[in-house]
Amino acid sequence: MKELIDYIAKSLVDDPDQVKVTQERVGGKIRLELHVAKDDMGRVIGKSGRVANAMRILLRVSAAREGKQASLDVIEPR
Repeated sequence: MKELIDYIAKSLVDDPDQVKVTQERVGGKIRLELHVAKDDMGRVIGKSGRVANAMRILLRVSAAREGKQASLDVIEPR
């Protein structure tokens, strides 16, 4: 699942070297955090959050196929 989000994000951004996906388990769920460069935030989030929501849907479907639950948070750079 982490690889899926990593692949999608790197395909969208101008600076793929700045893409970082971290994964942690919280109870029975998997939580992924996506970090990208500040200039690429708009590309990852998309208009009205459509791109980020599409990534979340793909992640949930992938997790459900494995019998798991997963969530994605896009972390704003500092």
